[in-house]
Amino acid sequence: MKVEQIYTGCLSQGAYYIQSNGEAAIIDPLREVNQYIDRASRDGVKIKYIFETHFHADFVSGHVTLSEKTGAPIIYGPNANTIFDSHIAKDGDVFKLGNVTISVLHTPGHTLESTTYLLSDENGKNHSIFTGDTLFLGDVGRPDLSQKSDDITMEDLAGYSYDSLRNKIMPLSDDIIIYPGHGAGSACGKNMMKQTVDTLGNQKKVNYALRSDMTKEEFIFEITDGLLPPPNYFPHNVKLNKEGYKPIDDVINSGLQELSPFDFEKTANEKGALMLDVRKPYEFAKSHIPNSIFIGLDGSFAPWVGELIVDLEQPIILICPENREEEAITRLSRLGFDNTKGYLKGGLKAWLNSGKETDSVTSISADDFQNNFNEKKDKIFDVRKKSEFISQHINSSYNTPLSEINLYLNVYPIVDRFYIHCASGYRSMIAASILKSRGFHNLTDIEGGFKALEKTSLLTTEYICPSKI
Repeated sequence: MKVEQIYTGCLSQGAYYIQSNGEAAIIDPLREVNQYIDRASRDGVKIKYIFETHFHADFVSGHVTLSEKTGAPIIYGPNANTIFDSHIAKDGDVFKLGNVTISVLHTPGHTLESTTYLLSDENGKNHSIFTGDTLFLGDVGRPDLSQKSDDITMEDLAGYSYDSLRNKIMPLSDDIIIYPGHGAGSACGKNMMKQTVDTLGNQKKVNYALRSDMTKEEFIFEITDGLLPPPNYFPHNVKLNKEGYKPIDDVINSGLQELSPFDFEKTANEKGALMLDVRKPYEFAKSHIPNSIFIGLDGSFAPWVGELIVDLEQPIILICPENREEEAITRLSRLGFDNTKGYLKGGLKAWLNSGKETDSVTSISADDFQNNFNEKKDKIFDVRKKSEFISQHINSSYNTPLSEINLYLNVYPIVDRFYIHCASGYRSMIAASILKSRGFHNLTDIEGGFKALEKTSLLTTEYICPSKI
């Protein structure tokens, strides 16, 4: 028996490959499925099953494509309903995979169809559980994503989660390995640990949601308290996962259209395409196409694309680092952004060589900012999350979280110079690109963000541990 976690950091998502005696199963595959097919081919095994823990909201699964390419059935737990062919399992159903078995544990709460899969080894011993978004390390899945009617509330789902954990998961042996659907950074939970594998016994010690003396009322309060609104793209992804989607090969082929500077500009103007610059922050700051939006591939690309690009149908054209065009298109498609219309051939160099206009972001080092900052005159805006700001910030700064930046447009000075920063520079460059596209050209980005600022002599608030906020 072989179990492999295939973790994608950008999505904080874990897919799983299970292999035994010539047969393999894939749990919660990403949209680009060749990696699983190639993996099975290298092992000389046949993909027999595709298991889905629930209808994912934060990414588009590869279940449909993988089934079409391999012939393996798609398996969901109870209460699932799909447009495409799938097998809806019953609670307690057992699937044989080579010399091992995979059992269905219906664990509603995160969603009504949420299911945990229990893997037992060749000797019949329970080995591990694949919990999807039912149970994370340090947390449980948010209960506010699948309210289908007024008859089912967030609190109802939280109560289902409490029962699922205590009746289906917590009675299992402490040495059971937990393989969750997500790790830290996912929007599907609040307090997830950085680790992506743990034992049930240890989680009973460290996960607040598994406290043995916790009442249902306490549980409901704990998992619903402080939930931020889910990103706008979540319902769209659920729909795609229920109904199916365009083959990813078609999406990639459409997106890999080379556009000359002339055609790039024409597409932006005539089709209303979003010009998305996915290079590095310092490259964007140095020179970029006016009104383009920066969200770099080498950062939290997926979460910020999902958070900030509201219209999933809007055409997108890309400014990419060389040879990373397909990567950018693929990573957009994971979130259901399937309308990429091409990329700037030759990158920004081609744009410059064509003599077209460029823009830049004024930047300043933390030390230079300290030497020139006038607290009475200059305004500084911190675009980190509210919790980060509360934890510690520059005394005279204002908090305008990037996720809500459009709500703060009336706060930024129209004429006077102002400064922005985040933790290290990635988010503030996204904010700078959005603000400049809205006509705010009087901003200066502080290089290195708060990590650099806290090393200066500038006064900061007293540090508060995030766990106490």
